[in-house]
Amino acid sequence: MPDAKSLKKFRTQLESRQEELRHLVAQTQQEGRSLRSEETKDEGDRANASESKELAHARSAQARRTLGEIEAALRRIHDGTFGECLNCGQEIGIKRLEAVPWVRCCITCQELIESAQ
Repeated sequence: MPDAKSLKKFRTQLESRQEELRHLVAQTQQEGRSLRSEETKDEGDRANASESKELAHARSAQARRTLGEIEAALRRIHDGTFGECLNCGQEIGIKRLEAVPWVRCCITCQELIESAQ
């Protein structure tokens, strides 16, 4: 388990990333609305607008997924379970947490999950 100083550092990192992602989601939603409001008469323009909408939607969806993972990590900090693998209960390595603070599983369990997919 990370110590109190490390938990504070992780909380700060997670909250900062949470704010960035909230901004990104709002921005991509605004882009999607502006793309819908543009009138496109040319078939090529419509194809480009459609592709832009799909890319904006994909960015927004990924940001919302990561945002949910970050919010779950912040709850684990609050609950005192941050740094524990949600699958096996073992401690997640500090280097793994430093790389991706919202990670939910230890490397062993993550590899098992990925190999099963």
